[in-house]
Amino acid sequence: MKKKVLLMGASGSGKTSMRSLIFSNNPASLTARLGATIDVEQNHVRFLGDLILNLWDCGGQDAFMDSYLSTQQSTIFQHVGVLIYVFEVESRNREKDLEYYRNCLDALRRYSPDASIFLLVHKMDLARPPREQVLERKAEELRQVSGDVPVTVYGTTIHDESLYKAWSGIVHTLIPNASVLSRHLAILAHACSATEVILFERTTFLVIATSNPPAAPSFSAPPLITSTPSSSFTSNGFTSTSTSTSTRTTSTATVTSQHAVNVPEPRENDPHQLAPTRYERTSELIKAFKYSCSRVREEFHALEMELGEFTAVLDELTRNTYVLIVVHDPTIETAALRMNIRLARQKFEELQGDSLIS
Repeated sequence: MKKKVLLMGASGSGKTSMRSLIFSNNPASLTARLGATIDVEQNHVRFLGDLILNLWDCGGQDAFMDSYLSTQQSTIFQHVGVLIYVFEVESRNREKDLEYYRNCLDALRRYSPDASIFLLVHKMDLARPPREQVLERKAEELRQVSGDVPVTVYGTTIHDESLYKAWSGIVHTLIPNASVLSRHLAILAHACSATEVILFERTTFLVIATSNPPAAPSFSAPPLITSTPSSSFTSNGFTSTSTSTSTRTTSTATVTSQHAVNVPEPRENDPHQLAPTRYERTSELIKAFKYSCSRVREEFHALEMELGEFTAVLDELTRNTYVLIVVHDPTIETAALRMNIRLARQKFEELQGDSLIS
């Protein structure tokens, strides 16, 4: 299954840098070396098994934009699944940027009226404080320009987790049955007595689904499970078979782990007060660690953390995904978590295939 994704915006707005950061595992420090995109650069990114993102990175120079909107219009805007339009927050050509955007909307209405539209207000690190108000004003302006076309607006920068938040939200719309994956992650979380289970795409480490499924428009976490079973997987899910009573000594290292896709403030009845930016922050940290491994010619396979406050296991779940299990019960062994991951693999391979076929 192929999905055509248009990445558009003015020259210098940061399109190629974010593509390099998300899909090529390059750190933000290396993006300054990238040159401007000439005309259209197409990349076929195998994102999730048989889901292929046909990514069109469109150069933003005036001559190219004029060509896209005239002689190349049908080629560029036909069969588009997603349009990602990037606006530089401190652009000096605001009116021209908005004019090109309006013209792109008109072309999209004509050739791909069902396309989803995401607007990224980029380089937020350069905005003058208070940045939240700057983003709010810019988002309201873009919604007015968009008229009756539904759009989703994100504020982003390559220097924090906000870019992962945006792209995770975008990719989530391309997976038809992500809610089914979330339900089975909740079953896995219950079996492991986990606080949360997160599913990442293998290459980009973008968040695909979590055990806390989105309940329009925000995520709501299931009740915390306090029992400590080790479990076996059946065709209907996990079934608890025994209880672990062993204890262990934990290290004193600290890890930052946060998230951000349309998540409400931590609930009063949540004893762990999970940070609202934990998912994308985790993506960012894991990709940075993978890059460090590649620098010393080592391959990244799995990760275990046994800390004073929580235990986390990150391991391969399917050929195209990693799963992160986080538990706060100190009696649960990492070996039990790894066993449940192994038992779950076949079921999630089937679910992943079903989600892409449907």
